[in-house]
Amino acid sequence: MCGRFTLITDSDQLQMRFDLETTPFTLQARYNIAPGQLIPAILEDRGQRRIGQLRWGLVPSWAQDEKIGYKLINARAETVEQKPAFKRLFERKRCIIPADGFYEWKQGEHGKQPMRIMLKSGELFAFAGLFDTWTRPDGQKIHTCTIITTQPNEVVKDIHDRMPVILRKEDEAIWLNREIYDAESLRALLVPYAPEAMRAYPVSAIVGNPQHDQPECIAEAADRV
Repeated sequence: MCGRFTLITDSDQLQMRFDLETTPFTLQARYNIAPGQLIPAILEDRGQRRIGQLRWGLVPSWAQDEKIGYKLINARAETVEQKPAFKRLFERKRCIIPADGFYEWKQGEHGKQPMRIMLKSGELFAFAGLFDTWTRPDGQKIHTCTIITTQPNEVVKDIHDRMPVILRKEDEAIWLNREIYDAESLRALLVPYAPEAMRAYPVSAIVGNPQHDQPECIAEAADRV
């Protein structure tokens, strides 16, 4: 699964990396992003990319209760075309979620050790995501999203049995193009990222508490595993 990630950048870097004209909200460094929070997400409409904030935890448009979002923070790549919550979104409501690292917990003799996983280059990357809009009984619209996960690569497999889908930079435009739906081509993008381009290192246990959102969360720590 993917239950925490980081996005430590400024608006200029984000706009340049993802070919955006502007960022219509204040972008702050985030060291411990958790489900239920608003997160930046990029959509494309008729060839124009735009970025907004979606709540992490998908609430399908047909849901009876928005609490379902806490159960749908991730969508499995293997079943995304079959699950009622995701099938329609896979066809028409795809997004990318900028990040520069994510956390998983490695089980060992001394308990669970949180690990931060990122690109060796330290560059920004994009998770493959899906989004939807749910309307509350009072008419308020809630915009939410989920992150797609897949099998782990060689870097992640000793830490966790799933990893988020990180799209190759050249594949982001294909994923965002809502005018074209080719299930086979899209399915081919939902694979583990190249392990030779990634690294993992231990971090402090403070990341277990989402109230901790500070630089200390990404500082390398002694590995207790």
